[in-house]
Amino acid sequence: MATTNVLGTVYETLLCSPGMNEAIKLDLKLSRKAVLLLNSLIQNGLENDSEGKELLAFIPGEDKEELRAFVDECLKKAGLKELNEKMKGLVSK
Repeated sequence: MATTNVLGTVYETLLCSPGMNEAIKLDLKLSRKAVLLLNSLIQNGLENDSEGKELLAFIPGEDKEELRAFVDECLKKAGLKELNEKMKGLVSK
């Protein structure tokens, strides 16, 4: 439990450091497979009970939304938005 508190303090400190809210431009070249997997990993990490859940408590809601928007944009650029929606439909059935 003490490790979680220390790690949480470190994350809080890093997230509020000067310059952390500045936008950066990334020039990425990823395979469609990597985009789809990245989307799944981020969505599962943000929505499900995972081992790192205690760290999620330190992430502000707007940062979570920024991550969701990022993976959504990656899906759109890769042409995988519709495929991802259909895959989500299969999981929920």
